Amino acid sequence: MITVIGSINMDIAIQTDIFPKQGETVLGNLFTTIPGGKGANQAVAAARLGSQVQMVGAVGQDAFGNELYANLTNENILVGGVAKSSNSTGIANILLNDNDNRIIVVPGANFDVDQRMIDQNMEQIQKSSLVMLQLEIPAETIDYILEVCEKYSIPVLLNPAPAANYKPEWIEKVTYLTPNETECEVIFGTDYETVLKQYPNKIIVTLGGDGAAYHDGIEIVKVAGFATKAIDTTGAGDTFNGAFAHAITSGKSIEDAVQFANIAASLSVEKFGAQGGMPQIDKVMERLEGMK
Repeated sequence: MITVIGSINMDIAIQTDIFPKQGETVLGNLFTTIPGGKGANQAVAAARLGSQVQMVGAVGQDAFGNELYANLTNENILVGGVAKSSNSTGIANILLNDNDNRIIVVPGANFDVDQRMIDQNMEQIQKSSLVMLQLEIPAETIDYILEVCEKYSIPVLLNPAPAANYKPEWIEKVTYLTPNETECEVIFGTDYETVLKQYPNKIIVTLGGDGAAYHDGIEIVKVAGFATKAIDTTGAGDTFNGAFAHAITSGKSIEDAVQFANIAASLSVEKFGAQGGMPQIDKVMERLEGMK
């Protein structure tokens, strides 16, 4: 059982040929709503690959909340830990223009994920083979979850995004930390290779199309990415994390889990939407077999 404790958002995407200036109104040419939130995304990624996943989080008692709750259920994710909050469902307002974007996130119900909610789901959390975290819920909740997981010897995968919300002391309590290259430099203030040497078999740095890297205790291991025609890279990082969690809890080595996650991430960018391209296990295995 993988337990994901994190954000559940509705992404509201608007595409326009012109970013509006202050006080200006412009016409857009695309509007769509897409289930998102890093927590929900990573839960979907792991579930589609065959892991049993339970989600702990919160949505509002509104149309977006109902839709997101139903989406998780349809993905075969256990939703007993998803609370219906009196606050509005979290949203990310994404303005798209010529391969550029501007995003406003309103956390809403995601900031209701607190110690009380963790305590209410404690029995299920204790059954976890891995707990997955991101940084779109309150930092004090992360503090508490890490204490709980340390007490019960539950492995933790922390994806430190947004990196600005990361606390340095968390590194000693997590099993795996999965920043991308930029996040790694923001958090540690130096290049990723220096960081990897300091934390062997703990930090896995994702490198976009170049794959990912970690230190095995002897040397830095770079696991190559896979060439693909990218349509939308939005969900690549979340797919990597969900796939890595699935693979590592299935008994794979770190290197094999990273390779598996790289393949899943490469497949995810071939379709639109963070969750839209997240692959099923057969697609990943087909590409993996093709490498042999």
